[in-house]
Amino acid sequence: MGEGRSLLFASDPGGESPAVESQGVERRNQQRSVSAPLTNLWKKYGPIFSVQIGSQKMVVLCGYETVKDALVNYAEEFSERPVVPIFLDAVKEYGIIFSHGENWKVMRRFTLSTLRDFGMGRRTIEDRINEECDFLVEQFKSFKGEPFENTMIMNAAVANIIVSIVLGHRFDYQDPIFLRLMSLINENIRLMGSPTVMLYNVFPSVMRWLPGNHQTVGKNAAENRRFLRETFTKHRDKLDINDQRNLVDAFLVKQQEKNGNAVYFHDENLTMLVSNLFAAGMETTSTSVRWGLLLMMKYPEIQKNVQNEIEKVIGQSRPQTEHRKSMPYTDAVIHEIQRFGNIIPMNLPHATAQDVTFRGYFLPKGTYVIPLLTSVLYDQTRFEKPKEFYPQHFLDSEGNFVKNEAFLPFSAGKRSCAGENLAKMELFLFFTSLLQNFTFQAPPGEELDLTPAIGITTPPLPHNICALPRT
Repeated sequence: MGEGRSLLFASDPGGESPAVESQGVERRNQQRSVSAPLTNLWKKYGPIFSVQIGSQKMVVLCGYETVKDALVNYAEEFSERPVVPIFLDAVKEYGIIFSHGENWKVMRRFTLSTLRDFGMGRRTIEDRINEECDFLVEQFKSFKGEPFENTMIMNAAVANIIVSIVLGHRFDYQDPIFLRLMSLINENIRLMGSPTVMLYNVFPSVMRWLPGNHQTVGKNAAENRRFLRETFTKHRDKLDINDQRNLVDAFLVKQQEKNGNAVYFHDENLTMLVSNLFAAGMETTSTSVRWGLLLMMKYPEIQKNVQNEIEKVIGQSRPQTEHRKSMPYTDAVIHEIQRFGNIIPMNLPHATAQDVTFRGYFLPKGTYVIPLLTSVLYDQTRFEKPKEFYPQHFLDSEGNFVKNEAFLPFSAGKRSCAGENLAKMELFLFFTSLLQNFTFQAPPGEELDLTPAIGITTPPLPHNICALPRT
């Protein structure tokens, strides 16, 4: 028996259905946030509480101090993932995001080392991003200042960075195969936050036989896997062990090695790893840039300040990551875009890898844990105006950039985003390239709505933008 206090269960005094279930499903449309009910329970029960949906009990961690303590100071203890039916169906517990144990460790090490290796040498990752910025700027110019919806364009630009690392080439923005792949990923990310998928996760044995979005997620994932397997066959036929051109080549070479880790380098892991990188690498960064453009339209004085700093530091030259240290205001704005955008408010779920007593509470091995990122990024003890877009959160009184420890959009600990450094580079280069070339405005007569869409991620609601070329 473990020692420690029992967790306070967030149900009403009469023992009815837990608050998260009733609020999360019935009031979700009014609150426009899946995480809002949990934030409300934080205020009532404190930074650590448990909820139950169906038969699944979950422990929720709230606030910067509690979340960081768990993910950083107890990194090993909170390093696992729970079994979530929809993710089990879609990714089969392979790859990097939802895999477990030694498989996860091997895949993460390989991913980190490969991302690093393919950013060095003749053609760095920064070169690839800048090349893609040129294509993106030309695409925006083609609209000649007229309104357009930028979701698929931004997705394509960001996805091409991952594609170039993984497959060794880029796609044209209008390529039908590319558009189909992005459509599958977008739809699955959106559907995974839908009510029928949530019900499937709670009652999989019943919902498995019923129609709903959970069936669509499975079909989309299967179509994506078929495309990737065909692609891997082409790479295998042309593989040169002495000339590894991309991540897939590096993985296929690992398959041929005779060491103990070779057992993990099978095609299922490759398929899911590439799927993970496509989805995570495209969705979060693209959504962050789209939030950035929307916020620049909403706050034109901030947009102008960023453009003034770009003119002062970069001028007409191509933006480089080395410019960032000389651009404190722009750096602060980008950080605040990520904080305010709150792209993954629920975080991805964790599980305890072993029995642990955390802050006086005993959590047995396998406990389902939600480290609530929105409670960190909106922690009023760490941010002066958490509900406002306020770049001064990352500036001192003299205008110098200052770090904030509660800035954890990439999560923290052993399950933090493997592509964090790449994402930071992409955000800076895409954002500065676009504001160097355009001023962004709302179409005449259209109101700007900062309400996020609902899902695993929280992109802006669909909207049009006007990109006016700067002369």
